[in-house]
Amino acid sequence: MSDISRTIIRIGLGVVGAALLVSEANALDKVFYQYSFLPTGESAPISAGIEKGFFTDVGIELTYASGRGSGDAVKKVAAGGALVGDSDISAVMVARLNEKAPVKCIMAQHAMAPHSLFVLEGSGINSIKDLAGKTLVTTPGNSHYIYFPLVAKLSGLDPNSVKWVVADPNAMGPMLLSGRVDGAPLFATHYYYQNKQAEKIGKKIKVIPFADYGFKIYSYCWLATEESIKTKGDVLRRFLLGVRKSFLWSRDNIEEAAKLHNKRHPDVDADDAAGSLRAQLEFMFPKGSDPENWGYYEPERLKETYNAVARAQNLDPNIDPSQFIDMSLLPPRKPK
Repeated sequence: MSDISRTIIRIGLGVVGAALLVSEANALDKVFYQYSFLPTGESAPISAGIEKGFFTDVGIELTYASGRGSGDAVKKVAAGGALVGDSDISAVMVARLNEKAPVKCIMAQHAMAPHSLFVLEGSGINSIKDLAGKTLVTTPGNSHYIYFPLVAKLSGLDPNSVKWVVADPNAMGPMLLSGRVDGAPLFATHYYYQNKQAEKIGKKIKVIPFADYGFKIYSYCWLATEESIKTKGDVLRRFLLGVRKSFLWSRDNIEEAAKLHNKRHPDVDADDAAGSLRAQLEFMFPKGSDPENWGYYEPERLKETYNAVARAQNLDPNIDPSQFIDMSLLPPRKPK
């Protein structure tokens, strides 16, 4: 074979290889994911999944954007701005009932709710009941705000005695530390990095968990519209497979997941991400639970969750809560 022939063959093989790469890239389904909040350390598994190729393994090119609260994410998904998003299930319930939003939770994220109130040590606020006349900060459609009337009533506080101001998510912590508000309702998973910031200026954050008031319900979920579940079910199913692999891997590789998150989000310190992720996993995989069956809803706890939302927001108590979820896209459940 002549040198010219060999060169032609090499060029031809190179063209074929490039074409295969282009074809493979084109085969990936582009999925836009709407976060309900900032990509803090709790989001490390998603970053890890992208960096480790867990989403491309299932044929998905995943991109995302930060959000301004659960209500914000629900509205964007409902309007078609994103194929899938995350949100507290309470925001899904309220949006379906009050706004006829055609969205459903397709996989549970938290088995237990991490809702809590952050206040400063020495503020005199030691319980929810101490909030009378105080000012709290929230974001649009924040799930804490949805639940607060019930938590207040359970503690003996008139919810109308509290003043609320609406702010951007990344302003909540600074507003608390600067004294502009008396409390910031945040997930307990945010404590690690928020308290590090407080200690830098000689302060300390005190956490008042909503769970102390009997608040043991489902919290965050991944959601999609009913139309997407029907017409893009295969893509959503593969997205959930990528999510499951990403979180289960991160559960066993916290430090590496945190570093991969820092790689994508340099503004999130790897140590902060690791601290938040450790706390997050306690609410996702509580002791005694089977990680292989993570993501499914149990009917009784789902009912308790809706009862809490209904009491907090004066909704019809007789609604069947199964209308808020669709688990058809999850893999077969492992027998107990």
